[in-house]
Amino acid sequence: MSATAFARLACAAGLFAAATAHAQWQPSKPITIIVPWAAGGSTDQVTRVTAAEIEKALNQKVVILNQPGASGSVGTKNALEAPKDGYTWTAGAAKDLGTYKVLGMVDTSAKDWNLYLNVAHIAVVGVNADTPYQTMPELLAAMKAKPGAVPVATAGVNSSGHAAIEAIARAAGVSYKHVTYDGGNPAVVATVAGETQVTTQLAAEQTDMIRAKKIRPLAVVGDKPLEIEGFGTVPPLSQFIPGFKDPINYFGIFVPKGVPAEVTGTLDKLWAGAIANNEALKKYAQGRGALFAPIAGDAAQNAVFPAIQAYAWTQQAAGKAKVSPDTVGIPKP
Repeated sequence: MSATAFARLACAAGLFAAATAHAQWQPSKPITIIVPWAAGGSTDQVTRVTAAEIEKALNQKVVILNQPGASGSVGTKNALEAPKDGYTWTAGAAKDLGTYKVLGMVDTSAKDWNLYLNVAHIAVVGVNADTPYQTMPELLAAMKAKPGAVPVATAGVNSSGHAAIEAIARAAGVSYKHVTYDGGNPAVVATVAGETQVTTQLAAEQTDMIRAKKIRPLAVVGDKPLEIEGFGTVPPLSQFIPGFKDPINYFGIFVPKGVPAEVTGTLDKLWAGAIANNEALKKYAQGRGALFAPIAGDAAQNAVFPAIQAYAWTQQAAGKAKVSPDTVGIPKP
């Protein structure tokens, strides 16, 4: 065979492989999405909405499997170690995915996954309605007056709620009593029940209790106010701690790298098409105080990195990191 003929054959083979890699994937059995948090929390909520839309597009059942434990690391590790056949995914906050290694929980990073983001969730400082705290300054004053005494409920180390209270503690120079649960929803329920006084979990997990006046929202953990349907406007933390900012906390579905190319190729097209303008996800975001944010590919990796970086170094500064972030590709901001 001549060099020219061989080159033509190689080119044809390459084009065939590329076409195959990007062919529409038709799953032959149900897909499992491991939600590494308890049912009812923000990850569980938005993943179920997204799964229903994926089912419609792929004409195949998508099963949600809740596997809470160790701040989301148990379910994430199970998805990472599952066969790379494209039928086992996970979900959650990309910030968590990117900092498990820093916290010594799972040997993985965001770069090990294909990210399919759906919304950005926003943390809120909420207090049990029977507590005396009417404003954020009053809560901060109590934390300063009694260091380590005010109980704050979160979904555990590496959760969005924990990231929020750690950022507040560092910015305001206060300390608190950390009370952990298996998910954001249990943390919020515990706060309503009076087991704790405060929760810094996500707005999506608190909105029902805020509307029911069981939780009093004091501040958005960020620099922009939040409008909650059926309640009103929650002021930003920057109003009380000048200069306070918190990177956007993106959530989504994560597919481990190494799965067949047609799986990710199909999801890429789905995110660029049906998900990009999905009314069900838009409605969910609007009703739950979240931001509609369908992003995939390199754009998703770039979008999630600021939150990963900020949280990793907050944990390092607090002495909770097991691995220095700069040794695992997370430079100091």
